[in-house]
Amino acid sequence: MTHSNNINVCFLFLLFIASTLQTIVVGEPKVPCFFIFGDSLVDNGNNINRNTTTKVNYFPYGIDFPGGPTGRFNNGRNIADIIAELLGFDKYIAPFANATNQDILRGVNYGSGGSGILEETGHLFGDVINFKEQLSNHEVVISRVARLLGSESVAKQHLSRCIYSVGMGNNDYLANYLPQYHSKTTPYTPRQFASLVIAQYSKQLRRLYDAGARKVAVFALGKLGCIPQQLAAYGASDGSSCVETSNNVVKSFNEYLKILIHYLNSNLADAKFVYTQDTSDSESYGNISNLSEPCCGVSAEDGQCVAGSAPCSNRDAYLFWDAFHPTEAASLLSAKIAYDHMSPLFAEPESDAVASY
Repeated sequence: MTHSNNINVCFLFLLFIASTLQTIVVGEPKVPCFFIFGDSLVDNGNNINRNTTTKVNYFPYGIDFPGGPTGRFNNGRNIADIIAELLGFDKYIAPFANATNQDILRGVNYGSGGSGILEETGHLFGDVINFKEQLSNHEVVISRVARLLGSESVAKQHLSRCIYSVGMGNNDYLANYLPQYHSKTTPYTPRQFASLVIAQYSKQLRRLYDAGARKVAVFALGKLGCIPQQLAAYGASDGSSCVETSNNVVKSFNEYLKILIHYLNSNLADAKFVYTQDTSDSESYGNISNLSEPCCGVSAEDGQCVAGSAPCSNRDAYLFWDAFHPTEAASLLSAKIAYDHMSPLFAEPESDAVASY
């Protein structure tokens, strides 16, 4: 090989090394790990092997997701997947059901369709994982992290730099309260029920803090009166496209949640809890034009897509995938808004290198 060729080979090798290093730097996540707690809006497979009706490991779910159905409750990525991408992770956060030791250092998704804050929530759907159980699963993971990193103190330092996302309460209302409220059989006023749920939520979020979480995004409830299930059950209010009675009931929960977050930040050392919303209160849905109908044909029994049915072809124009859950297009809008609300939690200043969507 000539001297000139040697120079060219060395130059190409250095270019390869430089480009590789640049890729590593640009692809570095904003935080070392991302832990996700929630219900079917974030579930990415934890319910698949459990004895519950609330699982969606069949088409048309996952029709737009690489590899097809995974247990996600829409046609593609869910809000947790997209937030993980925006945070800079090159892989989606693994579900607790099959997270490996390598996975858990980057975070875990504990989400379970049908779950809630109250322990009784979800019993109607079978063996789902409520928030209390998700916290227990997280404590198991913490022990595994401590073994991997060599000590509890190193694990605690690692976990304190992570972002924690918590989105609970939808099923506490949909399964326990809104149907009974409309039939006027509930013993609780909206504020009494919100107080009951928030009191339990307070204990659980404190437990998460005690386990080492310091940067926590807590999702508000969306406008449940606008989902297809509520519209089919009760019909839209006069002058509105939603069931405003249901929307008004949920407002009490969100009001109390803001107070709870302020209390936690004021009374827990180093705590940074943020109140996070999605597209539910947005006036703009971009190219999404169908705001009330499900994209797939739904079962009257559970509001999920009929197995094997053909969904709408223009899925990016639909807000709802089935009777309860948003499409990937809607999840993308929600994730962008939630990501902005979560920005105070980022370990480093927000970079201009965030992926474009």
